[in-house]
Amino acid sequence: MAAQAQRSTVAVIGLGSIGGVAAGCLVEAGRTEVIACVRRPLGRLILERPQRDKMAAVELPLRSCSDPAQIERPADWVLLCTKTHQTVSAAPWLKRLCAPATRVAVLQNGVDHVARVAPLVDGATVVPVMVYYNGERLAPDRVRLRQGADQDFAVADDAAGRDFARLFEATPLRVALGADFTTLAWRKLLINAVASPITALTLQRQAVLRRPDIRELSLAILAEAIAVGRAEGAMLADDEAARTLDTLFTFAGELGTSMYFDRLAGRKLEVEALTGAIVAKGAAYGIATPLNGALLALLRAIDAAAAS
Repeated sequence: MAAQAQRSTVAVIGLGSIGGVAAGCLVEAGRTEVIACVRRPLGRLILERPQRDKMAAVELPLRSCSDPAQIERPADWVLLCTKTHQTVSAAPWLKRLCAPATRVAVLQNGVDHVARVAPLVDGATVVPVMVYYNGERLAPDRVRLRQGADQDFAVADDAAGRDFARLFEATPLRVALGADFTTLAWRKLLINAVASPITALTLQRQAVLRRPDIRELSLAILAEAIAVGRAEGAMLADDEAARTLDTLFTFAGELGTSMYFDRLAGRKLEVEALTGAIVAKGAAYGIATPLNGALLALLRAIDAAAAS
């Protein structure tokens, strides 16, 4: 019983494709107390994940809360897994869950994680996290994990980042540590800069990226984004665009992106944190981004139509 009492508490805000997989992996490992912060109560979570070269499903008990008022004390860890444009809506949860000793891992796309979240967490430590695994929410209580690349999370190689890596020990999710987080963040943004808008605009899954004409378009889109990333201080290689596509091609072609699924469902697109960030930062540095600007205009038009 004493060992049980010493387990860290981990609250997961946003039980979608990313948060559902993270919560499921932590619950299955059994080393932490996991609380899912959800709109509607759930008593279980079914996690589908690779096992011995095939997909296996495990049904896990899940403790959930549907009202921030149900939170009795701050958590040791909070995993913020909402879309970037939903961050402010998570504020009531963060207010109840955070204290100065809490660490808030921000599992979101884009850059500027700390600036976006720090005002909402009552002095807690914000740990920006880049997510590489492909998660798919199949039902409110069922998620699927697919892995590619050579990592599932990338974090800074500092005390908080190393603590985050220890949190996911004994789970299937692999954590890579890096000394230069600016470069880590921009490398993930480059992946999103092509995969997200192209799958959303074509309404095709990632196989579309393998078309020769789409590959050439992707390289040109990436060239603009790389110039902006370098101006931001990211140490991006001469062949960074080709490396980005190589990483993307480690994922199966039948996989979708979150923006693709959001468009299919008529939900708001996470465009401002991805393509929008590239265009805005390019303008601030005087770097032309015409292809990214065209993507941004098209994605904003889709968003406006869905909202009307």
